[in-house]
Amino acid sequence: MTLFTLAAAGFTAATLTLGPAPAGSAPEPVPTFDFRDCPAPPANADPGTWRCEAFVSQGTLSIRDREIPLGELRMTFAEGRVNGQYAQIFGALRHSPAHVPGAFGTTIRLRYGGHSDFRTVGNRRGELDLFAELRHPLLPAECTLGSPAKPLRSVVYDDPAVPRKVISQDPPTYYFGVVDQALTLPATQHCGPLGTLVDRHLGLPSPTGNNVFKQTTYVQYKPL
Repeated sequence: MTLFTLAAAGFTAATLTLGPAPAGSAPEPVPTFDFRDCPAPPANADPGTWRCEAFVSQGTLSIRDREIPLGELRMTFAEGRVNGQYAQIFGALRHSPAHVPGAFGTTIRLRYGGHSDFRTVGNRRGELDLFAELRHPLLPAECTLGSPAKPLRSVVYDDPAVPRKVISQDPPTYYFGVVDQALTLPATQHCGPLGTLVDRHLGLPSPTGNNVFKQTTYVQYKPL
């Protein structure tokens, strides 16, 4: 699903930095960042080049005319250089189940799908493979949108409505918005007899052009 990259965004230097950003304030309060999922640099990492990036995002997913508030998403990854070449290692994606409006008792939870690439190229901020767990007392535990075997790829770009802002230089902390307007969402799978009703309620399957994933994100960097 090119569901939501969740988050990715802003990464640097020659590919490791957010780059120049206008100073300014972002919505308060600035969240507390959690670096517990930071992966260790590889054994052959170039000394002094690695850092962990911790993201705290608020996201929404619009499918046709339906908007699903996803709530808070947290993500970490590490990046640096190995033998002078850029490298990155994914840490973790944490997302608490979010309620699906109009579907009493139904929740959606994003999960990592096994691929990430957080290099910045122009206004492209990164990509992430995901799938979503759908939960309801009457749905099988295997009910998902996308799957670990066939994840949904989200590619996010700068959201011009939410320009990047410097929150702090020490530690480096930024605020920005990203958007994915090219999501292609399939029908749900393994949802049992109620799968058709779930798809109808969510408007699935939904081709590219009908779906928008947006995130507003804080990121903080920590040397490794």
